[in-house]
Amino acid sequence: MKIGILQTGHAPDQIRESVGDYEDMFHRLLSAHGFTFQTWNVVDGEFPSGPDAADGWLVTGSKHGAYEDHPWIPPLEALIRAIRDSGRPLVGVCFGHQIIAQALGGKVVKFPSGWATGPQEYDLAEGGKMTLNAWHQDQVVDLPPKAKVLARNAFCENAALAIGDTVLTVQAHPEFGRDVIEGLLDHRATGLVPDDQIAATRANLDTPTQGPDFGARIAAFFHQHASEDAA
Repeated sequence: MKIGILQTGHAPDQIRESVGDYEDMFHRLLSAHGFTFQTWNVVDGEFPSGPDAADGWLVTGSKHGAYEDHPWIPPLEALIRAIRDSGRPLVGVCFGHQIIAQALGGKVVKFPSGWATGPQEYDLAEGGKMTLNAWHQDQVVDLPPKAKVLARNAFCENAALAIGDTVLTVQAHPEFGRDVIEGLLDHRATGLVPDDQIAATRANLDTPTQGPDFGARIAAFFHQHASEDAA
């Protein structure tokens, strides 16, 4: 099964030197599940021919806001709707979660209560809890039609969504390990995240997270909704 990665941003250069770009992080997260991958750098204006260019699709995180005026955002939203309409499985992570919700009728804002950084514990709608690394200020505040909340906590009410049968999104970063969060603290946090929050996040870097478990959930979702030709 071929997964098309729609890369909507790039990791800071200092992080890319050690752990690669966002596409590489998803390769590692999903590599044990029998997929092949192709990346389109939509943030740089590179788009696939259409939904049939891959069997399933994944929209990455980004430093950009879904509501910002970038020339690549309207065609990305149109592609998201086309993928949804095609019935191919679509997954969004962080910015991907936000831009999919926005493209399908939801609303994204810069959250007035600030940032979530590092390990965050979420309550799962199916029961139980999961801890994942997060790095975001923006949030989905109004759900698109046919959306169901799969995970939430007190800070982020819409932390994971199912939209219809073939769209799965998550605000946190299952692909981010400790090293990525530490790199973001070192190279992206200053001037954005309050100093006391930076310090608290550093103190929690070794908190165990279940990124691989959520990666397995993403993989199962892709396989569940694959066409017979892609399975």
